[in-house]
Amino acid sequence: MGASRDLLADGTGQFNGSMPAKDDHLPCSVASTEAYFRAAAAMLAVPPSCEPDISGALLERHYGLTGSIVPLSSEVERTVAVNLADGRRLILKTSMRPEAVDSFDFQTAALSELQGASGFIAPEVLRTSNGGLMFDQDGVCGYLQTRIDGIPLHQATPTPDLLFRTGYALARLDLALEPVSVAAAHRPILWQLGCWPHLIELEQYLPPGLTADCVRIAMADYVEFVEPQISNVAWQVVHNDPSPFNMMVTGQEMGFIDFGDGCWSPRIQDLAIGASHVVRDPTLPLGGAEHLIAGYASVTPLSALEAKLLVGLMRARQSALLLVNYWRSHLFPADAQYIKKNVARAERGLAILKPLGVAAGESAVLAAVSLSRP
Repeated sequence: MGASRDLLADGTGQFNGSMPAKDDHLPCSVASTEAYFRAAAAMLAVPPSCEPDISGALLERHYGLTGSIVPLSSEVERTVAVNLADGRRLILKTSMRPEAVDSFDFQTAALSELQGASGFIAPEVLRTSNGGLMFDQDGVCGYLQTRIDGIPLHQATPTPDLLFRTGYALARLDLALEPVSVAAAHRPILWQLGCWPHLIELEQYLPPGLTADCVRIAMADYVEFVEPQISNVAWQVVHNDPSPFNMMVTGQEMGFIDFGDGCWSPRIQDLAIGASHVVRDPTLPLGGAEHLIAGYASVTPLSALEAKLLVGLMRARQSALLLVNYWRSHLFPADAQYIKKNVARAERGLAILKPLGVAAGESAVLAAVSLSRP
């Protein structure tokens, strides 16, 4: 498997580095290490779960509930929709993988911190019969949460007003996540930006041509310009995957689901990711992401450095998405359609942002943050 064999050369998939305190920037250095990268890559190189579906038994054992169960698409953990007789619609996430304990520990801690916050909607974690946020017994761990009613952003028309509301809600989400302090926020995650310079070894899996050229340029710019300065912006726990599949349009505020990639990161990372997914109009400097950026900045103004780094972060995130998903599609061709659900969007967006140098990107961001709500 070429580079994939190299990724797993140590064969352990384990990360034993000691984690720094929450209030310093050392996690950036830790996540940049070879050991962290190898451990994070190993987790995504494991085939999709073929575990027996015992969701019904786990639901009754740990929550005293019964209901109809419908499997949902998921790359790592098993995710099922649960419909109870009383009309409640829930989501049960379970896994037999050892690393899932830290992931679920992070997700439940983050979601519990968000309860009562305003300006957005997030799932609520239901307590187990023993009062815990999650269960971990007999080699199976998991948790139960409410389900948000709405449609994912990718199915909605991305009007300027909707994008502004999305950016506004994303900033409110980050404000609510800022106090979260949990050791699992530093677990190995390939989507943590400290891994990005290592990802270029996966370029052999990219289709040749414009996409590969754009990725090489974007990653080189990230390493040269963004990475040396990224520790100087505000860091906190972030969602780390506000894609159009994970942002929900509801009858009230925007909703956010799937916190499985959440981690300790620059706060602006959530904005960079969300904005990178809505770059689609080549006639606009930022491809249409202007209103999402404006909505975010209306709640949390960008620092001068954040404005300067944002476009570089957007392009690097698009590139990381392409590198990881083309690699994983090579490993798991039967699941390629699901794995690559965001690939076309990233390819288009990266091509649109390619002409923007540092100065032009900064000017475009500063113009965007001055926009008022449509």
